[in-house]
Amino acid sequence: MRSAATPPFAALRPLVLALIGIAGHPTGSAQEPATLPDVAVSANYDNTVGSSDAASEGTVTQKLLRSRPTLRPAEVLEFVPGVIVSQHSGDGKANQYYLRGFNLDHGTDFATTVDGMPANMPTHAHGQGYTDLNFLIPELLQSIHYRKGPYAAEDGDFSSAGSARLNLTNTLPQGLASLTVSEHQYLRALVAKSTPLTTGTLLYALEGAHNNGPWQTPQNHRRFNGWLRYSLADGDTQQSLTAMAYGARWRSTDQVPQRAVDAGLIDRFGAIDPSDRGEAERYSLSWQGTRVQDDREWRANAYVIQSRLKLFSNFTYYLDNPVEGDQFEQAESRVVYGGGLSHTWKGPLAGRDSDTTVGAQWRHDQLRPVGLYTAQGGLRTGVTQESRVQQDSLGLYAQNDTRWLPWLRSVAGLRTERLSVDVRSSIDANSGQRTAWMHSPKVSLIVGPWAKSEWFFNLGHGFHSNDARGITARVTAKTGDPIEGAVPLVRTRGKELGFRTEWIEGLQSSIALWQLDLSSELVFVGDAGETEASGASRRHGIEFNTRYQARPWLSLDADVAFSQARFRSTQGEAPNAGRYVPGAVRTVVSAGATVSERGPWFGQFQLRYFGPRPLLEDNSVRSTGTTLAYARVGYRLRPDVIVSMDVFNLFNRQANDIEYYYASRLPGEATEGVSDRHSHPAEPRSVRLTLNVNF
Repeated sequence: MRSAATPPFAALRPLVLALIGIAGHPTGSAQEPATLPDVAVSANYDNTVGSSDAASEGTVTQKLLRSRPTLRPAEVLEFVPGVIVSQHSGDGKANQYYLRGFNLDHGTDFATTVDGMPANMPTHAHGQGYTDLNFLIPELLQSIHYRKGPYAAEDGDFSSAGSARLNLTNTLPQGLASLTVSEHQYLRALVAKSTPLTTGTLLYALEGAHNNGPWQTPQNHRRFNGWLRYSLADGDTQQSLTAMAYGARWRSTDQVPQRAVDAGLIDRFGAIDPSDRGEAERYSLSWQGTRVQDDREWRANAYVIQSRLKLFSNFTYYLDNPVEGDQFEQAESRVVYGGGLSHTWKGPLAGRDSDTTVGAQWRHDQLRPVGLYTAQGGLRTGVTQESRVQQDSLGLYAQNDTRWLPWLRSVAGLRTERLSVDVRSSIDANSGQRTAWMHSPKVSLIVGPWAKSEWFFNLGHGFHSNDARGITARVTAKTGDPIEGAVPLVRTRGKELGFRTEWIEGLQSSIALWQLDLSSELVFVGDAGETEASGASRRHGIEFNTRYQARPWLSLDADVAFSQARFRSTQGEAPNAGRYVPGAVRTVVSAGATVSERGPWFGQFQLRYFGPRPLLEDNSVRSTGTTLAYARVGYRLRPDVIVSMDVFNLFNRQANDIEYYYASRLPGEATEGVSDRHSHPAEPRSVRLTLNVNF
């Protein structure tokens, strides 16, 4: 639902649309990156000795981003070792993420930025930290810089498990026209090109796609993307200005109960409520600037984002409303303003080489409104709770990096965060204002290099924010029962011991042992409009990553991660009382091989294993594991023409993207419902054919 008052950024929409040539309704779908011309990068990852402050930190290069197929745009985050990206609804909805023993839902505790713009949305209609990356065009990514754990002062909200900074390219070696086709009426077209303009470079990209998917209710996912980017390099100064526009509409097939599949009411790809659907829009304008002098560096960025979302879902079917059904709508209209400024200077500290950085980050979110509504047949029927929210966050940080000895370096930082919320709810008791502060110290020691190897010791405090509506709430939205509001900021504490080596020529390996404590996993549940209480928790684990450049044309990589997540005390009531954290993944394994062009041929193979998870606190019900394989084979017909074939779910495994265990009710069942396993299947084997023409 659109706000009655027009947000200031609305005035920019006609300009953005005119610049990138959008006409008519947006159409589109998820896609895999097409193959662009080769770039002169020899490795898939830049994780060399001396390049980072932790063993779990690194950079994904453009070479890998352009070589590996992805089923959906957000799957580019699976290039981050240990990250799993899944989906429990229509392709237009934000994906679900897993990392380090977290079911991150749609992004909580994993901070993601795109060209300096935050992707995580606080106080979101569907879930805290909601990270929708469907506006990405993967072919235009330059790199992904990732960190894990709360050890960097510049990383703020949602970064306790980790962070990923997606950086965009400024230029393309040649223009690209790409066409991809597949079964289920999948069609994707992309045109992208960069060209000199005055003293800088102008890059544009237009993308449209459609996909019905394998679902019994055709997804009819229509998606459109348009980007326009101007970059300028003038001596010691670099700048870029980027406009983006994205829109999508789709029908959703959400998770379904196993008993309905077993009874033959639907098959694995069927839906209980075929009227579930969604709409999404996003428009943004962002600027970044960098100035590097002899001993100083300035970085600044600013952005404005306008977004709108409608989601119609039904997860319990006829449990709450046996006559009309339990469908509900989550909707929001949002404007985000923000930016950051940092200054780094080099100078001696106690006679040692030292870099010191101070910085500030600010963002302001306006939601006019954000709400939960009753619905039927994909149409709104009533208001459960509707709120107008103003939310401000200010982060101030300082960090010092000093090399004390040729083999000893320290990184120490402090971040101070201020969060302020103002909620005006349709339920008077849930309106209010709150302000909170939190200080987060961090310290790291890096020992080495010795024999092309180094050791890392990392300690740090972090945090995540809670939904503003949960902070000020005093009664439940549906029943009016009294509740206690959530704390505004939840502290996290992390520690990590890591080792990295390049002792063997062409081989990069790292290992990290880590632990993360959360003061609370209290969350605001957008589906219910109320805060769900849970206690403090601890996660710990071990990660191993290795990259091997076996030949100039052959790269091998493998990642293995084991983790354990437990509440510090027993949670829930009998019969499900226990200490297991539902949805926490224990084992993640990924292995791949990338073949650069051998004559006209190139290819890639990737295997991913996503292990079983507890679905209840007592671990009495567990999910199944998921093993999927992707493959790409390509052939260069001419210097400017490439054809490729991508195969997803290569072995056609009947696996699930997600699984939950809860009570739902089908027509004719008992009023209290039936506790059952609910799942959303991974897509069956599919083949996509792509033609790329450079111009």
